[in-house]
Amino acid sequence: MAFEFNSLLLSFIPLFVAIDVLGVVPIFLSLTERLNREERRTLITEASLTALAVSVAFLFGGRLIFDFLGITEHDFRVGGGIVLLVLAVSDLLFPDSKQRNPEASVGIVPIGIPLIVGPAALTTILILVDSFGYVVTIISLLLNLFLVWLVFRYSDLIMRLMGEGGAKAVAKVAALFMAAIAVMMIRVGLSGMIKGI
Repeated sequence: MAFEFNSLLLSFIPLFVAIDVLGVVPIFLSLTERLNREERRTLITEASLTALAVSVAFLFGGRLIFDFLGITEHDFRVGGGIVLLVLAVSDLLFPDSKQRNPEASVGIVPIGIPLIVGPAALTTILILVDSFGYVVTIISLLLNLFLVWLVFRYSDLIMRLMGEGGAKAVAKVAALFMAAIAVMMIRVGLSGMIKGI
């Protein structure tokens, strides 16, 4: 039981960092500022379900794509780690460079994808499956998406408590952890490739 709890915790944290819900809150609020409370709640549910559907599809279909393209787990670790590292560096150095279109329908894109579940989260999900298996990964994913729903649901209150500066600080720390996880993924992938030679 303790082992399963440790596995769940170890799978929850990287996914929490990859999703970065607290860092996304300011963007979410700016995209939904013109909506009333009911419209915002509907949008939150729509975005969360979209993120869940894409994550589960990738969770179970990712291996088929690997086989079709001839990609190994180590290739994906290195490639995913590089993508994660680029995203983390971009978030750290150029936080205002992301283009957002507030006039578009935002529930599915960009809130569901890629704000909630983007390349970082999808990469992390496949790595977690290899490390902890499907059951632990799915539970971790569900817990993270519930947390996303909860944070978005009370986003006004959270932003008042954190302040704009606090939200930016959380986003920077999350990006720093994402960079560290990316380097770890590249290191493990390269190590696996070298051992396989």
